[in-house]
Amino acid sequence: MNRRKFLQTTSTAALAISALPSYAAEFGGMKKRVGLIGTGWYGKVDLLRLIQVAPVEVVSLCDVDKQMLADAADIVATRQVSKKKPRTYGDWRAMLKEKDLDIVLVGTPDHWHALQMIEAVKSGADVYVQKPTGVDVVESQSMLAAARKYKRVVQVGTQRRSTPHLIEARDRVIKAGLLGKISHVEICCYYHMRAKGNPPDIAPPANFDYEMWAGPAPKMPFNELIHPRRWRAFMEYGNGIVGDMCIHMLDMVRWMLDLGWPTRISSAGGILMDKASRANITDTQTATFEFPGLNVTWAHRTWGSAPDPDYPWAAFIYGEKGTLKASVNKYEFFPAGKKEAALTGEPLLEYEKFPEDKTEKDLERHVASAVRWHMQDFLKAIEKRSKPVADIEQGVISSVSSILANLSQQTGRTLAWDTAKGQIANDPEANKLLRRAYRAPWMHPDPNTV
Repeated sequence: MNRRKFLQTTSTAALAISALPSYAAEFGGMKKRVGLIGTGWYGKVDLLRLIQVAPVEVVSLCDVDKQMLADAADIVATRQVSKKKPRTYGDWRAMLKEKDLDIVLVGTPDHWHALQMIEAVKSGADVYVQKPTGVDVVESQSMLAAARKYKRVVQVGTQRRSTPHLIEARDRVIKAGLLGKISHVEICCYYHMRAKGNPPDIAPPANFDYEMWAGPAPKMPFNELIHPRRWRAFMEYGNGIVGDMCIHMLDMVRWMLDLGWPTRISSAGGILMDKASRANITDTQTATFEFPGLNVTWAHRTWGSAPDPDYPWAAFIYGEKGTLKASVNKYEFFPAGKKEAALTGEPLLEYEKFPEDKTEKDLERHVASAVRWHMQDFLKAIEKRSKPVADIEQGVISSVSSILANLSQQTGRTLAWDTAKGQIANDPEANKLLRRAYRAPWMHPDPNTV
């Protein structure tokens, strides 16, 4: 059975999702009102996919870069049905103070996710927040606590769970039992994505509010790596490649194999190759996530070549009966002892239905359908007041696990995670690292007081 035939005939829940545009978009007969915080690359990708699948009204946009904000407002006006230009804000608190939004999308740098998501649910909105859920463990725990306290639907942007060909791989290979007993998983990223060079300190651009951009994070001397889009070069604003890329693959494997929390996490690595760059994230790192009866190992290297050139960012799921290779670009199932794939699948491209995908600037075209399906799942959860496929709790597990890998690398020891207590077992020193210091006047959220 080929991929297209499978997608047309299977009765899995995944395909129920593909029919979701019909349910969409009314709160008591009113069109859903949407706001976006962070109008950069993926903020726009997410918002424009939402516009494609539901007749929402984008009424508010917020960004600390005035030019980026103005450009986003112009784009939205051409893409939404009403053709109206959204209101624009430089401070997300002012946008949320209006309390007139049904949905808030958070597409800001990682160090802002927690505060903005928490305040958005307090304002009464359901939230789609980009991964990771936070830059430290307590942030993530606070986000989960807030979502539950205020009874809001929160979808995390781990859209591998909504990627059509990966849903197909899970159903055709794993759920069908073709792997047999699964004994080991490897996940990896070998993209050369770590920023290079050592640019000098300069004044921030006139259109960019650097004070507000830094917010609760350290305000480093400004340089061209910080804005736009290359801030992931610094641990001050994210969690390196583990927090950016490992979380996606770890979350995908947890979803495919129905895994909960890892019990122990270990990691090693550092800046081993490119010591000249101003970037302070690791260029080489491995990690092991121990689950009951199964280990998931991670490796990234921002130099050299990938062991499997067809799968530079991927998961390799090993079973007694065969191997599943899975990435954003394709999947292949190899029965044990066979060199040829018995089953394969590719990304779902929907150019006939969404021709704008062909020309949209910076869109990862092979991922567009996954974001659409993720948005449709989010809308369905809003309608039913249920948990979406990437519910905040699932995002927290994958995010915190990745953060703990970095803390293991930092401390040089294996960390045992106590799920019940939400802390590292028998390691007071490491537990001090679960909460980062905030820059005044911003206050760190607490799961007991959100």
